Amino acid sequence: MLDICLLGTGGMLPLPDRYLTAMLARYNGRKLLIDCGEGTQVTMRLLGWGYKTLDIICFTHYHGDHVTGLPGLLLTLNNTGRTEPLTLIGPPGLRKVVEGLTVVSRDVGFELKYIELSYEKQSLQVGDFYITALPVPHNVKCFAYTIENHRLPKFIVEKAKENEVPQKIWKQLQQGNTVEFEGKTYTPDMVLGEQRKGIKVSYSTDCRPTQELQEVIADSDLFICEGMYTDNSYLSQVKKHKHMLASEAATLAKNANVKELWLTHFSPALPTEYININDSKKIFANTIAGTDRMTTTIEFEEE
Repeated sequence: MLDICLLGTGGMLPLPDRYLTAMLARYNGRKLLIDCGEGTQVTMRLLGWGYKTLDIICFTHYHGDHVTGLPGLLLTLNNTGRTEPLTLIGPPGLRKVVEGLTVVSRDVGFELKYIELSYEKQSLQVGDFYITALPVPHNVKCFAYTIENHRLPKFIVEKAKENEVPQKIWKQLQQGNTVEFEGKTYTPDMVLGEQRKGIKVSYSTDCRPTQELQEVIADSDLFICEGMYTDNSYLSQVKKHKHMLASEAATLAKNANVKELWLTHFSPALPTEYININDSKKIFANTIAGTDRMTTTIEFEEE
């Protein structure tokens, strides 16, 4: 199962009742963070999932409301006694941005590993997280992300016996490994059934909707997307600054056949009590206005 928390829902600047937009994922005890604006570590502490098992931070882009919380978070991680490397993933210029931000936090006792993305669609695996990064239109280089947790096919005892696979190596094959044993090669397909559906979560802020984005987020269990304004009269403004209306996010969700949409990255000019998503729900019924530290657990589908 995959736990997801929307740490904050604000865009541009933090408010007393709204932290900046970031998402935390937890799978098999390890964690992945997307974006790290000012105050991210504070809302993480309020959440209570801890810091030490954070392995990956993905950055959508390098505007301040998405990156300036990094130095403080690194110092907090250091204070936990962390020694394991931390992987940072982001658009071109990642190392330069991080080195500039971390002048005040360079004495951390763990390695920072950089994965600086080229400005094209690409996929990578870090631990149990399978990550796809897609360039999206904003006024600086920006990525949307999908994270997936794959599920191994079911182990079939009858198939293993039919293929005369020694029981001693069943576990290794079940884990997807090819095994050399007593002069013979055994492959996972000799004991495993059909591929099973995994879990997919998509995350996009600070961009305009595109066909490519719709295709990448297709069939997500959860789509977290900016809804900068919930009033359609702001369309010309979001187009100018390359942001997205809540109704546009809902249209993306509907066309991409996602299961659930969480809106986030609300304008600071939009007070929480005036976030009205009725128009969005008319487009995509399973639309939810995100709130700080909203959480969900996504289970693998029953067979």
